[in-house]
Amino acid sequence: MDPVTDNRAPEPLTEYAQRLAHRVRAFDGRHPLLWDLPFTGFWVTAALIDYTGGGWRHNAHQLDVPGWLLLTLSLGLSVPLLWRRTHPAAVLAAMAPFALVNAWTGAALQAALLQLVLVYHLALRRPLRDLWWATALVLVPVVLSAVRHGEGTWDQQIGSQLMSIAVAALIGVTVRTRRTYTEALEDRARRLETERDQQAQLATAAERARIAREMHDIIGHNLSVITGLADGGRYAAAKSPDRAAQALDAIATTSRQALTELRRLLDVLREEEKQQPDLAPQPGLTDLDRLLDGVRSAGLPVSTIVHGSPCLPPGRQLTVYRVIQEALTNTLKHGGPEATARIELSYEEKAAVTVTITDTGSVGDTDGTSRNGRGLPGMRERTALYGGTLEAGPRPRPERGWRVRLRLPEESPQ
Repeated sequence: MDPVTDNRAPEPLTEYAQRLAHRVRAFDGRHPLLWDLPFTGFWVTAALIDYTGGGWRHNAHQLDVPGWLLLTLSLGLSVPLLWRRTHPAAVLAAMAPFALVNAWTGAALQAALLQLVLVYHLALRRPLRDLWWATALVLVPVVLSAVRHGEGTWDQQIGSQLMSIAVAALIGVTVRTRRTYTEALEDRARRLETERDQQAQLATAAERARIAREMHDIIGHNLSVITGLADGGRYAAAKSPDRAAQALDAIATTSRQALTELRRLLDVLREEEKQQPDLAPQPGLTDLDRLLDGVRSAGLPVSTIVHGSPCLPPGRQLTVYRVIQEALTNTLKHGGPEATARIELSYEEKAAVTVTITDTGSVGDTDGTSRNGRGLPGMRERTALYGGTLEAGPRPRPERGWRVRLRLPEESPQ
């Protein structure tokens, strides 16, 4: 079965064994002496038992080796194992003189085989090229013993030792490969988890920005219309009660429309609610007439000129709608009581569109910064989604007022 497509969960016993092995490795990494001391103590004890019990005599070439020398060789070939993991090359080099004396005297202590443990740790922790000199260092005592004492054939002694070295090195390389593979998988899992968290944060930030734009467009525009209607109704109350009543009706209608849009937006955020939120479509070009009627009722005369036939996807329609809404809202806020507005829409092929909104209101200070609030960054963000351009600023003199120009290029083929 393909391991990539096999998504079965691990067996409980296997998963438990993996967690236990991971904890043991982590504990050993924090407290290495708790394992190194018993390991070294075991082999030191075995070497001393071989010496005191006379077991070394079964393999020795010479039986008249002094006892103090046997004790020194036994300790010299076993005690350095305590540092085998931190300094394997140095430990192997330190054991080499004892192995040479062991071969020269013919004691043939079995503790000399502990050099294979160092070969394993070299293959596990050091560059593999170190195995060449380590192999030569381990073979020198074997060659010396064969030359001096001449027991057995060369191919038996050297071949057997080479086989032992190869097995120890192969085990070290296998464990090293497995460990490297496991570390790579753990690193990849950590990076994927970090990337997932970053993507979630970016998605949250993008959603917050989108919601902030929608809230700004809804609240800013409708409150500006309501403010204009309230001001007009206040002036008309004394002279024309009917006009004041019409203004109050328009305020109520605009307020209900704003509340409906806010509820629709907030329903999307209520994840705890089980009922399906109202999924009414976002405003588009068909809603422009209602938008303009509300602006006109707030006291801002607006004229429109349309070139071509509108054929835009919903996303582009929303961008055009929001840019016009923000531009007219700014005119209501900053244009003054005598301001008028003019909208020119030019529809082209492949969903390209150009929108120009101009007004005759005042721009405040000379550089026009009175209108640079939160709305303009939101309009530019919407425009950038489609690779378009947005220009906003005072109209060139001697004309008065403000101009906003939106240009969305042709839609790229999918």
